[in-house]
Amino acid sequence: MGIAEEERPGDRWLTLQEAVREALEEEMRRDDRIFLIGEDIGLYGGVYGCTKGLMQKFGRERVRDTPISEGAIVGAAIGAAATGLRPVAEVMYVDWIAAGGAMEQIVNQLAKLPYIGAGQIKLPIVIRVACGSRYPAVSNGPHHNQSFEAWFMHIPGIWIAVPSTPYDAKGLLKYAIRSDNPVIFFEHKLLYYARHKLIQKLYPTMVSYVPEEEYLIPFGKADIKLEGEDVTVIATMAMV
Repeated sequence: MGIAEEERPGDRWLTLQEAVREALEEEMRRDDRIFLIGEDIGLYGGVYGCTKGLMQKFGRERVRDTPISEGAIVGAAIGAAATGLRPVAEVMYVDWIAAGGAMEQIVNQLAKLPYIGAGQIKLPIVIRVACGSRYPAVSNGPHHNQSFEAWFMHIPGIWIAVPSTPYDAKGLLKYAIRSDNPVIFFEHKLLYYARHKLIQKLYPTMVSYVPEEEYLIPFGKADIKLEGEDVTVIATMAMV
């Protein structure tokens, strides 16, 4: 997905952080039911800077720092959504969904409550998670680098998003926030470092043009990079 070269102003080439932050800010201005919750997302601005400045713009009521408890973050988001709010929760690393108690909340509560309630309970929650490794051959250790998106593909009731460019990330995130379905939004850490000289050399497409005009990208539609007749290669996130 993209915009014709001649229609791309030079100052709108964004990184993943910038695209995510822009999407969050625009949606929070549009709907005052939306709030953010997670570790270090307020004063610190998120471990990768995706929420930088949002607490100063929207206040502590709508950008809530939490203790280090992923189960509590997701559980609080579920409760808030059940009362009519639209939380965007951040779990710092997807690995910690398994380690911090959030898996039980996602599998047994978030995915099932809308069905247990016969459709009367809506849980419009987006859970943002960082996954993968930061640089080629550079590791954050065994508890910060995994990619668990395949796990969540198999949970009925949960949608997932795996953007490969800042353009996709903004459009998909805005669509996810407006959806009444629970969404887990995966952000590959390599895409955060798109302005690093090594990354620009190896992966020049990781900074992409993002139009200033509003746009949404609906789920379930493939972004075909190159058409052919013999082989189909399917890739997500940094692999694209």
